[in-house]
Amino acid sequence: MSELRADLERRLSEVGSAVVAFSGGVDSSLVAALAARSLGDRALAVTAVSPALATGELAGAEAVAAAVGIAHERIETKELARPGYRANGRDRCYHCKSTLYDELAALARERGYAAVLSGANADDLGDWRPGLRAASEHRVIHPLLDAGATKEDVRRLARELGVPSADKPASPCLASRVPYGTPVESETLAQIDRAELAVRALGYRDLRVRHLGDLGKLELPQADLKGALKPSARAAIGRAIRGAGYARAAIDPRPFKSGALNREAPGTLLELPLAPPR
Repeated sequence: MSELRADLERRLSEVGSAVVAFSGGVDSSLVAALAARSLGDRALAVTAVSPALATGELAGAEAVAAAVGIAHERIETKELARPGYRANGRDRCYHCKSTLYDELAALARERGYAAVLSGANADDLGDWRPGLRAASEHRVIHPLLDAGATKEDVRRLARELGVPSADKPASPCLASRVPYGTPVESETLAQIDRAELAVRALGYRDLRVRHLGDLGKLELPQADLKGALKPSARAAIGRAIRGAGYARAAIDPRPFKSGALNREAPGTLLELPLAPPR
């Protein structure tokens, strides 16, 4: 890790000054922490706020920024104003990231920062990431990816540096819960957010509620599935999801996998209707 850390700090020092696209997740948090160490007050972390940001994520980002010692600001992005984003094709993330990088590039120019940095890592090349095309068009620098750092490397180095989000589960934008082809609307995003908050209140940490019309389908990791499928837990989960405004609720009996919508059509997903305990 010491060699990777030295490589990353060298790369960041050579940038001179930078704005970090900062979600508060482990990847961007590590870049922010290293930028703070390498660039000091010439580094700024910026979090984008929009209806697609889950409740609690901004507060989490603020806490991480304070812990790693980087200046932090928030901006509001209006990706819902882009027809390509609302249409929710497979290039949705391209439109989202284009909006974000438009704003960050403008801020960097106005404030005199030399570059915009992202938290993309080497593992991102193995998934469908149209946002990387937007980054390329805006000349965004990916220190982790360029250094060949994998997600495992990122978490290990984040722990070494004491980054608070080192073990934080991935939390992509709420629009990632909407199947491609289903329009993204602010009301839909708010409903997903309510459902996930309600399920988290039951004690589940890593989860997704997929928006399938009037059905809210919960996905959980293998470790949580056995308990969640017990009748009493199923009933509580059903109440939580229906309380968010869904007419129907279900648990996917397959373990949750991040990026599942990139690998399978929504119509092939198995549904497990929730039933009250007997």
